Amino acid sequence: MPRLNTIAELDALRTQIQNARDLDRSVIAVCGGTGCRTYGSGDLLAELEKQIGELGIDADVRMTGCHGLCEKGPLMVIHPQGIFYNQVKAKDVAEILQETVQNGRVIDRLLYAEAEGGEKIVYEEKIPFYERQTRLLLAWNGKIDPNSIEDYIAEGGYRALAKVLSGMRPEQVLDEVEQARLRGRGGAGFPTARKWRLCREAPDAIKYIICNADEGDPGAYMDRSIMEGNPHLVLEGMIIGAFAIGAQEGFVYIRAEYPLAVTHLRIAIEQAREYGLLGEDILGSGIDFDLHIQLGAGAFVCGEESALMASIEGRIGEPVPRPPYPTERGLWGHPTNINNVKSWANVPQIITHGAEWFRQIGTKSSNGTMIFSLVGKVRNTGLVEVPMGISLRELVFDIGGGVPDGRTFKAAQIGGPSGGCIPAEYLDTPIDYESLTELGAMMGSGGLVVIDETTCMVDLARYFLNFTKYESCGRCVACREGIRHMHQILEAICAGHGKEGDIELLEELAQATKIASLCGLGQTAPNPVLSTLRYFREEYERHIFDLECPAGVCRGLISYEILPTCNGCTACVRYCPVNAISGEKNGVHVIDPMLCTQCGMCRQVCNFDAVVVHPGRVRVGAEPAAGG
Repeated sequence: MPRLNTIAELDALRTQIQNARDLDRSVIAVCGGTGCRTYGSGDLLAELEKQIGELGIDADVRMTGCHGLCEKGPLMVIHPQGIFYNQVKAKDVAEILQETVQNGRVIDRLLYAEAEGGEKIVYEEKIPFYERQTRLLLAWNGKIDPNSIEDYIAEGGYRALAKVLSGMRPEQVLDEVEQARLRGRGGAGFPTARKWRLCREAPDAIKYIICNADEGDPGAYMDRSIMEGNPHLVLEGMIIGAFAIGAQEGFVYIRAEYPLAVTHLRIAIEQAREYGLLGEDILGSGIDFDLHIQLGAGAFVCGEESALMASIEGRIGEPVPRPPYPTERGLWGHPTNINNVKSWANVPQIITHGAEWFRQIGTKSSNGTMIFSLVGKVRNTGLVEVPMGISLRELVFDIGGGVPDGRTFKAAQIGGPSGGCIPAEYLDTPIDYESLTELGAMMGSGGLVVIDETTCMVDLARYFLNFTKYESCGRCVACREGIRHMHQILEAICAGHGKEGDIELLEELAQATKIASLCGLGQTAPNPVLSTLRYFREEYERHIFDLECPAGVCRGLISYEILPTCNGCTACVRYCPVNAISGEKNGVHVIDPMLCTQCGMCRQVCNFDAVVVHPGRVRVGAEPAAGG
């Protein structure tokens, strides 16, 4: 493809691509996100291409980005009808091609249903999971080939850049983003335009921009999925931002554990250069800007701005005190603007549709949409894009399908290891920056873990503290020692060695760590402890004073019992790793509390529900009381 030298040439190419496409032709879109690839979508794609070629079927096959409903992968959508198939295997290909593509008949067993035995839904747009979302950033993820710049251009890609370069001044771009009230999607929600303006006004001819794609929250994969499924959207946003700020060079800082996203980004950058959308004299505008990829080694702390820049410069990824902030003195001492993947991806849509359009979505103080990775004890796990201000109830129950197995919603952990827990009593609270902060949580980058009654809140806080303990760079005492000591106390409580005063000491340590830590990791690491203490203090007290784990999770505070309904199949005896179970074949078996390590293996292998767990430690010589 020859280089595009003018905006007119870009527009002409878009028209040419659109005119060459037959909108009535069958297009089979296979989800190519990391989750569906793990389920086997690569084999599915290969079989589709093989059989279409052999049979001479008039259809296109396209490997797209993540469709979102990860729980049901591999996913397939057949266009133009929009027929949605889930859990598709390579062995289903022949039937799909014959029945659906050639004869227009729907295969019932591949259709999605909200529950087992429920009504089958044919079309993607009618599935509640998708129907109740507002997909702006993810809108093209299930439609375009992420490795095809022509797919992106055909759908309207780089139209916003053309609009900017055809007559807008940098100040006008800044004003548009400011009027849209776009806030950073990486955590704190700082106004994006304010950061851009500070960087632009800094008295230095050399300026840099960075895309922070170092997505380190456990269970979070929103940024990864955007980069895997639509990398040009991020690039376009960065080029526009560079124009507004006055930067000529930028970096995408992405962790090496995202190989598919890295591959797609590299392809997209090379394509953009080839087409004249990156590099010197972009689209004949006289504007120069180029991008580079910098791989991170997986350190969570490198999501912090100063640590991230240190890593790009080749130094150890450790935070430094601020001010000066990156917009004053950043990469190699020059003004630098850093935004999250989702922040950059919002920019082209704001420029294309206008600030007023963007302000109509979300709330007065939190505009636009937010992408959440909905995981945990919820039926429909996956990526969900919703307007800011949606209630937690709508998100978990209407879109997520609620809690499975007849269990009860207990809480939601929002914001990753730096976030907080929101209990069931606040299900109707709107999800926006201010409301979450008031509840002791935070938006973070969009991680959302649904919790039911089988989750121990003390153990959950211990889990997140264990993560941040190892991810702390150790540079400042407050973070290094504060997190470590809090984790030690939680370990003791979960093991049944908690004591009076532990709760008060946890609160004191948490507040000190928040106040005295150098960077955002230490300042927010205590949030899981503080929020669980705020809403589930009784659970801590039962661990310490009653030696009980109400959720039946903490091994030092539970006991197992075999009920009289045991039929003596001996499975528990065979699988017990410490030989703590005795009994004759066809007779009731017994667990010796002196030997039992509470591993739970007996309960896992029992096919007759004869093993129960009690939320309390068994005292030697005493029978476990029902319920504790």
